[in-house]
Amino acid sequence: MACLLETPIRMSVLSEVTASSRHYVDRLFDPDPQKVLQGVIDMKNAVIGNNKQKANLIVLGAVPRLLYLLQQETSSTELKTECAVVLGSLAMGTENNVKSLLDCHIIPALLQGLLSPDLKFIEACLRCLRTIFTSPVTPEELLYTDATVIPHLMALLSRSRYTQEYICQIFSHCCKGPDHQTILFNHGAVQNIAHLLTSVSYKVRMQALKCFSVLAFENPQVSMTLVNVLVDGELLPQIFVKMLQRDKPIEMQLTSAKCLTYMCRAGAIRTDDNSIVLKLDHDLKHAHELRQAAFKLYASLGANDEDIRKKIIETENMMDRIVTGLSESSVKVRLAAVRCLHSLSRSVQQLRTSFQDHAVWKPLMKVLQNAPDEILVVASSMLCNLLLEFSPSKEPILESGAVELLCGLTQSENPALRVNGIWALMNMAFQAEQKIKADILRSLSTEQLFRLLSDSDLNVLMKTLGLLRNLLSTRPHIDKIMSTHGKQIMQAVTFILEGEHNIEVKEQTLCILANIADGTTAKELIMTNDDILQKIKYYMGHSHVKLQLAAMFCISNLIWNEEEGSQERQDKLRDMGIVDILHKLSQSPDSNLCDKAKTALQQYLA
Repeated sequence: MACLLETPIRMSVLSEVTASSRHYVDRLFDPDPQKVLQGVIDMKNAVIGNNKQKANLIVLGAVPRLLYLLQQETSSTELKTECAVVLGSLAMGTENNVKSLLDCHIIPALLQGLLSPDLKFIEACLRCLRTIFTSPVTPEELLYTDATVIPHLMALLSRSRYTQEYICQIFSHCCKGPDHQTILFNHGAVQNIAHLLTSVSYKVRMQALKCFSVLAFENPQVSMTLVNVLVDGELLPQIFVKMLQRDKPIEMQLTSAKCLTYMCRAGAIRTDDNSIVLKLDHDLKHAHELRQAAFKLYASLGANDEDIRKKIIETENMMDRIVTGLSESSVKVRLAAVRCLHSLSRSVQQLRTSFQDHAVWKPLMKVLQNAPDEILVVASSMLCNLLLEFSPSKEPILESGAVELLCGLTQSENPALRVNGIWALMNMAFQAEQKIKADILRSLSTEQLFRLLSDSDLNVLMKTLGLLRNLLSTRPHIDKIMSTHGKQIMQAVTFILEGEHNIEVKEQTLCILANIADGTTAKELIMTNDDILQKIKYYMGHSHVKLQLAAMFCISNLIWNEEEGSQERQDKLRDMGIVDILHKLSQSPDSNLCDKAKTALQQYLA
């Protein structure tokens, strides 16, 4: 039987096939059984840690021949065992390797090998099966196709610590839902695996524990059974509690905590059972510390790397665990969970997909209703990301009363909360509908707006200016807002331009004026305010190019000759000496400023 790879992969590998690789395969066909055995042993040594060699041998047809030798009755047990070892090594290469092995029907051949009386051969077959079944490309259903397989695997659990480790690992990876749980449960998985929790081998204990975590997951039947199981005179839940202790490896503590959690959810552990729950309560404090540390680690790993963020989110049940962490009783765990989500929310892709799929905004809004400042700071910062224009969560957040909540944050004594409150409002206002902008202005109030513009924290001031800039965008919106709040906004602009502020603050303020100047009716609030016009003129001649450019935008929007009343505005600005300044700026060494000045002058010539 031919064993083929996908064409592109086969062609790329074939070009690198060497004579030595062919030699290994040729030796598998030698009429001398001893030479065949030595050839397989040499092949085993050649492929260890060498993915290129593994790919070469697969392309050259080594897999069908190895499987043939493994299944031949005339093959010695030693040869069969070595063949299973080589196949296991090939499976440890790439996912394409595993696909090739599956195409050659390796699983039925290995399962047949488990009927052998020889323990070493059985262990080699199980080791290879373990490697294949733990690969993401292997369908779990292949374990359940033949109804005789599961009971035979249960029987093999007693043979050695290796059979115990490999079989438990196969079960834990291939138990993916209630149907699989039922099959394993009905074939005595609980009774056959329970005693392995006291094995002298840590690997066996750990794999057995993982088995129980997947068997008990959202399964009341298994959970209710586990609570009454005795192992060496001790109830299973008590063994799980012991595995939570600080002297146990973290992996064991977390997995045993899962088992107990699933049993609690199923009602298998009573809340008044002091012998279990109080002890569990004590050790869960440490479990809280572990979860806190895990969330902090994920937050740190995902802070600046999109690929890592993707891997974290794609980890099975990870988002559910983090979201659940938002409602933990421990403040430290809640804070760590929020920080983790905040880190992951830096991904545009995840904001559009996973954060929406898990409706992260719902528990987040609950956290924001009542939490200590340290949690509020991180949660409100994360809300800023969820309110970005491309985030699907933006609309439901708006509908849940976020405007009032955020306006409330702007009044906090904590400057970080004031920053996040106004920042989130700024994101909310970006390309928003007129109604949302009106809601923001109404809830915030002009009095609070002035307080924020007078804030001693520079970040608060900058984000408030950013909010005003976003509110005053889209011509109909500009005119509508300026018709109701024009006087106050113009006072705020004057207030900032006359204050002792840095270049960035003044630039943002002039950009707000440029937006106002883009309105149809709103621009008259500038044209009728000589004080503002003189300030624009002043900044056109400023020594800093950023301020000159921002002032130029104001002038360009005021004199654009395609708009009604442009001639009158041009005449007034000419009388103020604006044209003379434009001529001067058209000679500027700064190309951007020079181009803008020339464009403005063309409006006078048109």
